[in-house]
Amino acid sequence: MTQTPLQLSNRQARHLFMDLQGLAEPCHLKLTKDALYDLIERMGFVQLDSISTVERAHHLTLYSRYQTYRPRHLERLIEDDRLLFENWTHDASVIPTRFYPYWKHRFARRRDELHANAWFNERVGENGHEVIAKLIDHVRENGQSMSRDFTDDEHNGVKGGWWHWGPSKAALEYLWLTGELAVAKRVNFQKVYDLAERIIPGEHHEPEPDWYQCVDWHCSAALDRLGTATPGELAQFWDAFSPDVAKTWCAENKDRLQVVEVAPADGGKPRAAFAWLDLEDRLAGVREPAARLRFLSPFDPVIRDRNRAQRLFGFDYRFEAFVPQAKRQYGYYVLPILEGERFVGRIDMKHHRAEGRLAVNGLWWEPKVKAGKGRVAACRAELERLRRFIGAETIDDSTGLLG
Repeated sequence: MTQTPLQLSNRQARHLFMDLQGLAEPCHLKLTKDALYDLIERMGFVQLDSISTVERAHHLTLYSRYQTYRPRHLERLIEDDRLLFENWTHDASVIPTRFYPYWKHRFARRRDELHANAWFNERVGENGHEVIAKLIDHVRENGQSMSRDFTDDEHNGVKGGWWHWGPSKAALEYLWLTGELAVAKRVNFQKVYDLAERIIPGEHHEPEPDWYQCVDWHCSAALDRLGTATPGELAQFWDAFSPDVAKTWCAENKDRLQVVEVAPADGGKPRAAFAWLDLEDRLAGVREPAARLRFLSPFDPVIRDRNRAQRLFGFDYRFEAFVPQAKRQYGYYVLPILEGERFVGRIDMKHHRAEGRLAVNGLWWEPKVKAGKGRVAACRAELERLRRFIGAETIDDSTGLLG
């Protein structure tokens, strides 16, 4: 007889996900270096991004969970302790180093993809294999290196710019994405590369999991961090393989999983998903989301999957920095405003470093959210905490909406 799927309310699924993603801890507690590592491992990864309109994305993501977060602790975990490494999930991310063996199949896949990629082949040039060999020999002999340590005599007709890499820059990224090199540290957010075996501790660099072990780890680890998930969500979490692969894993592991139905935020038809068999025990231990108002990074894992965020929170968020200005609905760098368990608005800010000024360029409350005195005061207080964290001297609210 087919077992009736466990019915989860939207609130249950939302609280579980938020707890797993570090949004239930009291934000004022001291975050030690060890506790920071535990947080990142529990989240799975923290996305990096070069845009620093307010602050780097990874710092904003971690600060939104703990007001006592200190960037120097993250730097030490990466550069000194080697407990974290940089590579790719859906984007460049900081990842626990003990996960490194499960990136081996990704490295092999990226190698094949890049060799077949016209953009990469154009930039690395006709003698790309020679460029790659010379670069890795240089790093092997000279140690930690940056792209500026290499000078290209020609750039295949295109010069400068992020999307106009010369052969050396393209080759360095190829060697990083395929696991030959690793990021030792960053200087002004520019990667410093070294041989992977000199950066990744041997106990993590040497193991070679097979394909099934990699799939099993990725799906299991994703479900641990999502609470409930469809095959598509399992695949998207690490972006390591297709939803079909995750669907097959779910079918092959039906004795470890149960089907649940999760109610969406809009009160519509519940959506079928998978969860561990002990989900009810896990739900019993879920903590309530912290009640405070906070600003999330545009790259926060809670909103990265736009469709999932809309189902769980009823919040439709789109990052518009790459949208032409005339087509933006809100602004260039808009941060979601989370209050307790729901998104109540979004705020457009910019840190003018030369002037020591944090400017508020726009503020929008969600429909049915009132800008009452208490909520506005909480928003002002959070702005003041953010000002101190990023080192701005003043807050400039040109909107006038915060009084």
